[in-house]
Amino acid sequence: MPRRRAHIAMVGVPIVSHVLPSLAIIRELVARGHRVTYANDPFVADLIAPTGAEPVPCTSELPVADNKWPDDPIAASSLFLDDAVQALPQLRAAYDDDPADLYLYDIGAYAARALAEAQGRPLLQLSPTFVGWDGYEEEVAVHLRNLPGADAYRERFAQWLADCGATTTDVDAFSGPPGRALALIPRAMQLHVDRVDTAVVTFTGPCFDARADTDGWTRPAAADNVLLISLGSAYTHRPEFYRQCLAAFGDLSGWHVVLQIGKYTDPAELGDVPSNVEVHSWVPQRAILEQADAFVTHAGMGGCGEGLLAGVPMIAVPQGAEQFMNADRLVELGVARRVDTADATAETLRAALNDLVTDPERRDRSERLQAAARAEGGTLRAADLIESLLTS
Repeated sequence: MPRRRAHIAMVGVPIVSHVLPSLAIIRELVARGHRVTYANDPFVADLIAPTGAEPVPCTSELPVADNKWPDDPIAASSLFLDDAVQALPQLRAAYDDDPADLYLYDIGAYAARALAEAQGRPLLQLSPTFVGWDGYEEEVAVHLRNLPGADAYRERFAQWLADCGATTTDVDAFSGPPGRALALIPRAMQLHVDRVDTAVVTFTGPCFDARADTDGWTRPAAADNVLLISLGSAYTHRPEFYRQCLAAFGDLSGWHVVLQIGKYTDPAELGDVPSNVEVHSWVPQRAILEQADAFVTHAGMGGCGEGLLAGVPMIAVPQGAEQFMNADRLVELGVARRVDTADATAETLRAALNDLVTDPERRDRSERLQAAARAEGGTLRAADLIESLLTS
């Protein structure tokens, strides 16, 4: 069927781990001739620019610059609600006279759903993590509603929905399962996957540009094995953990180590760095994983998906949020060992690596999960599904 050029709008939040998973999809839609606009904070403009999408500046009040997120889940939820309240007028100014044919939106971009509903336009959620399942409300959400401050938060949310033009005015329905979603994760990482409504959610697996995302790093010719260590983009000021990694893997025979420390750690905090270790504030993670033999990860969903897609064993060191559940899921799949930060000594880290790389059954499991993740279709399937919404 010939493609109809459409205006597709992506509305996101400026959290790097939420932006990266869908960039290849945006790039593919632009390549297919669609007009794609992308509303997000200038903080992530450099990440979005290579996609070719038209930038729509929409400033955010989320604490991404200083990375100071509250531990209390109600306080964290309130930040996203406050951000939506101030973002919606900005989106209306950009899109009321130039509405999109279809709105794509991140799970944290409440204002996008409110805008699309007010305009009567179709919308599709792009989820960078696992989605809700049948029973999620009773098993998870109900506990959040009983936390201190939850009632006041829900009252504010309900009042905003009543005033903002959204047609979905029930808080649970609005912030809960979307009408349609693409989960940009391996199906294997979804909790209670047998209870996910596949009429609503489609798993595409991780979405990458096969050419753009595997360039930028060359494996040293003398390296028998390569180990990547990365705690992602948020929980990266962990100098003591990095020092334990250097003690565990520095000068380990046959191993070349790539250590990403993020922008919050001063390299001087590491002490002496062994000759087999290269240290960077940021690395082309997917490019390295395609050439790596093991991965120490914080178990963010992006890292989990990239690790499964690369077929590498993982040492999961969860730092926050859903990462603890992700780490346990990797262990259940038989491709990882979980080492909590408090237990991450040089000895435990080295033992976990040895356990993983010498386990022949782990290798078989990694290969099966890698094949399954690649078969889910990734970027091209996601773009096809998005275009199908334009023609339906």
